[in-house]
Amino acid sequence: MNPKSLYALIAVLIVVMVGSKSVYIVKETERAVMLRFGEIVDPDVSPGLHFKIPFVNTVKIFDARVQTLDARPQSFLTLEKKRLIVDSFVKWRIADPAKYYTSITGDIFRASERLSNNIEEKLRNQFGERTVTEVVSGEREEVMDAVIRDLSLQADEQYGIEIIDVRVKRIDLPPEVSSSVYERMRTEREREARELRARGRELAEGIRADADRQRTVILAEAYRDSEETRGEGDAEAASIYAGAYSKNSEFYAFYRSLEAYRDTFSGGGDVMLLKPDTQFFRYLDDANTPRR
Repeated sequence: MNPKSLYALIAVLIVVMVGSKSVYIVKETERAVMLRFGEIVDPDVSPGLHFKIPFVNTVKIFDARVQTLDARPQSFLTLEKKRLIVDSFVKWRIADPAKYYTSITGDIFRASERLSNNIEEKLRNQFGERTVTEVVSGEREEVMDAVIRDLSLQADEQYGIEIIDVRVKRIDLPPEVSSSVYERMRTEREREARELRARGRELAEGIRADADRQRTVILAEAYRDSEETRGEGDAEAASIYAGAYSKNSEFYAFYRSLEAYRDTFSGGGDVMLLKPDTQFFRYLDDANTPRR
């Protein structure tokens, strides 16, 4: 290779190297800042193809997508000095690339560490002002809103980070007190169950007493009605008998004697002890017995 060709090749290589160092691309999912000898000259480079001066300008590119920080479970004391183990997470993204770079040099791990310490402080303050019942169910949304508000203000001012959401995944009791708490809960539930059973038995006794009273009243009324009906029937029967007797007393006496004979002899007995002159056989001995 002659010297001219070698020089030409070297020149081409220099041009290619300089050209590659002069062009850079910022994606839609990224944020970037441009530096000139370490000083920020463009705090928010827009997405697209850009040029820079090699060895003079430096470009720092950061991931602009939503990041998730799964914070370490921490132990917090409530207002009544009860310890809780709280597991939380934070959703965040870069809002100000220049501030993000100057405060934590654009290091995502350093940003996660700072946010983790901040969220721990905010949660400790909120839990310390409330009882266990309030932080678990009663005012949980209020706790999250207050943490998001305070953390957003601090993260934006100090790190150029936007806090999207803060959530508590789980709240547990420490292992050493869980058993005693569960035992107390079980005792409380058993006490409530005994009270409910006692009220149920009292209510059942009242229902039974009322049912017995109603049964007694219904039976008494039914007996009264039956006696009245029976009395009316007996009175009507007596009236019928009296009317029949008044029309033909002899035939009535004869008919009643025949009914007595039928009832007596249809019983199946074969022995009767009666006086010979008894009125029972009056129509059997009397030749003047009426005949049909």
